[in-house]
Amino acid sequence: MKEFIDYILQFGNLNKQQTDLIISKAIMRELHKDEYFSEAGKVPRQVGFILEGVVRFCYYNNKGDEITHHFIDENNFVSDQQKFELQVVASEYIQAVTDCKMLVFSKKDWDDIGNTIVGWHNITALITKNCLLKAIERRSPLVSEDATTRYLSFIENFPALINRIPLSHIASYLGITQQSLSRIRKNIR
Repeated sequence: MKEFIDYILQFGNLNKQQTDLIISKAIMRELHKDEYFSEAGKVPRQVGFILEGVVRFCYYNNKGDEITHHFIDENNFVSDQQKFELQVVASEYIQAVTDCKMLVFSKKDWDDIGNTIVGWHNITALITKNCLLKAIERRSPLVSEDATTRYLSFIENFPALINRIPLSHIASYLGITQQSLSRIRKNIR
């Protein structure tokens, strides 16, 4: 819980009563590897904060290929935020890459927090902005780099994840085949 409260307090001030309210709304949830936190074709019903584990955002392109578009690890929020807020059908999946432990908030509880704590919406807006900037910062270089450089950038940006994520997901994230990734890994050893 401490990691969660410390994370939130980076984006605004809350007193003990407010943090106690937030914690009282959180439900501890375990997500097993390959289980979905949110699914395409369904309305996202929760926001999570990852205490342990890694999830990925993925979708299927028009050829039926699975595309991983980013990863989220410990001490970060996870949700399909726009679809969650609007309560509309999601177009991508959020899937556990490893076993995960997370704090989860239902839509009702998330809204109750926002309706009770003055300034909560400002805090969550800053958290959302931070998450988007991190995702763009990690993703932008991948567009213009060759495959080897993209892989080396991945190692640099996600050093703690390289041995926790299946190569197939890393290859998908990098936009290359698993065979190409195996060749690149062999060549840089």
